Amino acid sequence: MNENYYCDPLNAKSGGIVDIWQESLPVRFGSIDKSDRMTLDAVFNYFQEAAISHADNLGVGRDEMTSTGQVWILSRMTAVIDRRPNYLEKITVQSWPRGWEKLFALRNYQIRDKDDVPIISARSAWLIVDIEKRRPLRPQALMNRMPQNEGLDALPPEAGGAAGLEERSGLIKISERKAVYTDLDFNGHVNNVRYIHWIEDALDIQLLEKFGKMRIDINYLNEVRGGETVEIFSAPIEDADAAHAFALEGRKKDSGQAAFRAELRLQA
Repeated sequence: MNENYYCDPLNAKSGGIVDIWQESLPVRFGSIDKSDRMTLDAVFNYFQEAAISHADNLGVGRDEMTSTGQVWILSRMTAVIDRRPNYLEKITVQSWPRGWEKLFALRNYQIRDKDDVPIISARSAWLIVDIEKRRPLRPQALMNRMPQNEGLDALPPEAGGAAGLEERSGLIKISERKAVYTDLDFNGHVNNVRYIHWIEDALDIQLLEKFGKMRIDINYLNEVRGGETVEIFSAPIEDADAAHAFALEGRKKDSGQAAFRAELRLQA
């Protein structure tokens, strides 16, 4: 793709089909914390919007999927932040499909700075779900119609990413959240970005403001509907490469069913 070409989210198909979705924009005030740097939830929000726009560009967006009785569901995601960009810093957000593994359709992301250096990289795993039967479908038929972007990996193989997280023992309740209107998306359940909000709000403010490098792995396990309450549990985990590391799990208060599982690592 022409490195000087930037996509238009208001008209996703205006420039023709692109292998890599790319937008250039400044970091806005609503995306930063007291440290003047982009928040983790803002990172997830930028990636979500880029993925939605690229799906529209590729002809597998919300309208096309709904017409065939299917929907995209984000199942797992890993984001590695080497540097959090500052307020009004110009960044480029990129997103591209990267084949599939078993039932998961894979999508990668990067945020690059003005010098084209990647400062945030991510890998996600999506399910294609039959709306009526509420069952995942095999992704090959759909993914074969999309760019494969072979060899173009946002995260190196040794970094892993978008993998299943093991259940941790010894977690202690630190917070709870009731799913309200602003947590819900078009599908009627808590949006993936809101879980990142919940995690941030459950942790120490000064700790999150302090660190510019971090990694989060999250598994979205069961949907949460409006009015449901989720209890958030956490415990420190051992990681020699991190200044602080936490395991987190959100469980539905009424049933105890796990809604999400996550691991957050903060680095100096």
